Amino acid sequence: MIGEANNGPSAYGVWGKSTSGYAGFFNGTVHVNGTLTKASGGFLIDHPLDPQNRNLSHSFVESPDMLNVYSGAVTTDDDGNATVQLPNYFEALNRDFRYQLTVIGHLFTQAIVSEEITNNQFSIMTDRPNTTVSWQVTGVRSDAFATMKPVPVEEDKPADERGMYLYPEAYGRPPTEGAGYTREHALKDAQREVSDQEPTVPRFNPPSS
Repeated sequence: MIGEANNGPSAYGVWGKSTSGYAGFFNGTVHVNGTLTKASGGFLIDHPLDPQNRNLSHSFVESPDMLNVYSGAVTTDDDGNATVQLPNYFEALNRDFRYQLTVIGHLFTQAIVSEEITNNQFSIMTDRPNTTVSWQVTGVRSDAFATMKPVPVEEDKPADERGMYLYPEAYGRPPTEGAGYTREHALKDAQREVSDQEPTVPRFNPPSS
């Protein structure tokens, strides 16, 4: 099945709606060759402590930036130094690096980033030797697609959605004030017009014996 629509921001290649079940269900791998937007999201799995009777849900971690997160732990040497090796694609993929360090098991021990990221690695120094440090580094995506299609954090609604809500029920408003309500009815009207224009195929009734 192929769906395609190219006539403006209200066009949908596929439209699905359900008030009690799933508007769409995919039992397998799904790929989106573009930008995915949603009101909320996360994972849903069998609960690890009671997989037959309970489910476990977690929400996605979200940010106004297109963040990538890397983390790990490293132990400094006898001089209090350690080098963290990042993936070889790190600097090709990321910019605007941020660091977080947490010392494990040594009260009042200090840890600093002694050398920032260069050649996909950075260095840590502690004021005591042989200290384990939990680290986290974030970077903002700078790959070709992210540069071409940055996520707009704040933007005006399209003209045909002004005064409407994406989720009217969250504001105690009726469904008729939802942007989806207008779009849905416009799509249904267009579908009826196409159906009305389709030629009627004569029904063949075989002669009775």
